[in-house]
Amino acid sequence: MQINNKVLSVPFLRSLFFVQNKWHQHGILIHTLRVTYYTLKARQFKMLMAALLHDVGKPSTAFVKDEEDEIYGEYSFTDHEERSYQIIKNWPLISEYTKNLVRYHYLIRDIKKSATENPQRYKEKKKIWDSLDDEMHEELRTFLEFDDSGKGRKRR
Repeated sequence: MQINNKVLSVPFLRSLFFVQNKWHQHGILIHTLRVTYYTLKARQFKMLMAALLHDVGKPSTAFVKDEEDEIYGEYSFTDHEERSYQIIKNWPLISEYTKNLVRYHYLIRDIKKSATENPQRYKEKKKIWDSLDDEMHEELRTFLEFDDSGKGRKRR
């Protein structure tokens, strides 16, 4: 499924400013600022651009996936990290390190989730993980902590 919300669409604007889903207390903009704060607080300056850009494509992927999304007025964001990467991949002043951190920032969680829900997706994501070196594995683990901290408390 290829979702491509326009900038002035309701899902784009609602997810950017107000609501994401049950795992995020804030819209994407505030979440991004919180991730940036935790990155700076930990003095992980090389991750700063990734913190700012990791969800840049997320509002364009917002969609109502199931009844739960419909009931709570929330969204799902399948493959938002790839959309974010596609937006920044040709930006000349962004390092390959940052581009990779943006592209794979959800990989750890995606592998865990797909292991039980989607064996084919699990194989694809595990293959990507195995292609990355140990240093990037550690960087992704660290960045995931900042991303999780930026979510705030769960709403339900």
